[in-house]
Amino acid sequence: MTPRQRFNATMRYTPPDRVPWLEEGLRDDVLNNWHEQGLPADSDLAALFHYDRRERIELDMVAWPKLNRPPRAWENLSALRKGLDPNAPGRLPADWGKCVERWRHRDHILELPLHSGLFLTLGVHEWASAEPALYLLADQPLLAREVMDAQAKFVAALADRVLSEVEVDFASFSEPIGGNNGPLVSPRTYKEIVLESYKPILEVLRKHHVETIVFMTYANAALLLPLVLDAGFNCLWAMETESGAMDYRALRRRFGKSLRLIGGIDLDALLAGEAATEHEIKTKVPALLAEGGFIPLADGRVRASVPYRAYAHYRRLLEEITQR
Repeated sequence: MTPRQRFNATMRYTPPDRVPWLEEGLRDDVLNNWHEQGLPADSDLAALFHYDRRERIELDMVAWPKLNRPPRAWENLSALRKGLDPNAPGRLPADWGKCVERWRHRDHILELPLHSGLFLTLGVHEWASAEPALYLLADQPLLAREVMDAQAKFVAALADRVLSEVEVDFASFSEPIGGNNGPLVSPRTYKEIVLESYKPILEVLRKHHVETIVFMTYANAALLLPLVLDAGFNCLWAMETESGAMDYRALRRRFGKSLRLIGGIDLDALLAGEAATEHEIKTKVPALLAEGGFIPLADGRVRASVPYRAYAHYRRLLEEITQR
């Protein structure tokens, strides 16, 4: 099977020849460390670890010209809406026509990232900018919703442009919504301000028959998952959370096959030695694989603190177990 066929078979609960072997992504300084640890400079990681290729459609989804400050007052709203023109030049890749033709004949997985989530849309990029956004949500929830609506209307139109020409394998929404203790907003706030705003985007995805819609979260979002599933998402990709906060075995017991899963392997286990890595994989992966709808992967980009030997052991063990 091709990587694309494997991915779609897995998400449809149809047995593939094996599940896809996705790449986690590496932080910038990782390879330098690994070369110092003995990895030859000309090594091809994709050949060493047999990654199934996944490509992302990179769209320009920010207001242009760029706003001097996040839209936290009603008078900024018209400038935001004007700057979110889905038909403006540069929204699509420069070689769009060639991309469309190439993707028609692809055998790899194609992802369409569509949203960066609540806090990034409200201009939060570090803790210093989080406080004003939280006050906005508490004091002016209608304005926050208008900002989310403006972004979603723009994204829906842009997605419609893309999907009219390209068939993708999944769409993804990124949601850095909190930490390991839970989301920074209540389920009610998340539903009324975020999920309601996503409706036009999800309608476009349904119109174009996009089967897999992935909720990518960087926090313990368990409280939000019932609402997320009700909204139309059907796959979770949780990253950089404590293993107990978003345990995939517990989530599968709770939500059944309505929730497909990508990830689930605690990256920190790789730092604790080979025995810890083997325990992490062998206690989690086989049962979820047997149920289907699951692609095992470490839960985040690989950090420089992960030794090359530990990473290689994890990848080879993952290949061995998923091929059985």
